[in-house]
This record gives sequence, structure tokens and C-alpha cells, in this order.
Amino acid sequence: MRSRPLILAFAGFCIAFGAALWWFQTRAFYTREDGVTEIEIQGSTLPVVEYDGIDAATSPLKLRACFRIADGVAPDALQHVAEAEAPTPLVAPSWFECFDAAEIAEGIEAGPIRAVLAARNTPYGFDRIVAAGPDGRGWMWRQINACGTATFDGKPLPDGCPPAPED
Repeated sequence: MRSRPLILAFAGFCIAFGAALWWFQTRAFYTREDGVTEIEIQGSTLPVVEYDGIDAATSPLKLRACFRIADGVAPDALQHVAEAEAPTPLVAPSWFECFDAAEIAEGIEAGPIRAVLAARNTPYGFDRIVAAGPDGRGWMWRQINACGTATFDGKPLPDGCPPAPED
């Protein structure tokens, strides 16, 4: 009995499975979003240009966007908006190059980048965060909030959380 064909078939299966797994983890389900001209931040609109974003229906945490605040808008346009609590940009897929989570987090920590809460519980349990630097560059992402953490952990909701939606 020759084992070479069996070994080659198994190796081929492993390569195909690995490639499919990689594609589903890094490329599948994402949709590109461009052409956005304004972002809503707590009921106000912020005009933007050069918007490049990705999102997916499979998880609220897949939202990432990069943009520039439109010319003619004051650099301190976000000053009237409440700062986000513990803004933590999540790493984007490697092919979405404009969103460097480490650089954004470092800028937030050091101070030149300001992160604000754009919308709370949209969808339930997730906050949409917008950050902008003094040079007019901006980024947007979603992160889980205390209501979402409690809900997904099966714990009682903290004070101030709306009731969790029924499945």
C-alpha cells in the first residue's frame, strides 16, 4: 500500500483549509464604505472628506474608519463633545492600512489626539468613538461598553443602562 497519495491529499486539504480559514478571518464579511461626507456625533454633524471605512454585519466591533475633517471646520470642532471613557481602538485587518490602532492609542494617551463619544449603545452594548488629531485626521471605531459587558457576561446591568433588547 502506497501512502504518498494519502499524504499529498491530506497536505492539500490542510493548505486549502488553512487558506479558507485565513480568508474568513481577515477578508470575508467586511464591506468597504466610502463617499461618506458627514459623521453624526451626539446629534451634531461633522463634515468629513477622504472617508475610508470598513464594517460588517457579523460584529459591531468590525467598524473602522479614517477620514479628514473638512476644510473650513474649526480644528476644535469636537471640543463641545464629551470625551470617551477609556477609548481603546481595536486593531484593524492588516490590509486596512490607514487605521493604525497603536498609533491612535499612543496619540490619545499623549494628548494630541482627542477621542469623543459619538453615540452610546448603537447597537446595544457598543459605543461609537470618534477621534481627531490637530492636523485634521480622524478615526472612528466601536468598542464594547459596561452595559454590553454585563449583558454578554450574564451579570446584572450597571446603573444607567437601558434594558437589554430581547433576542
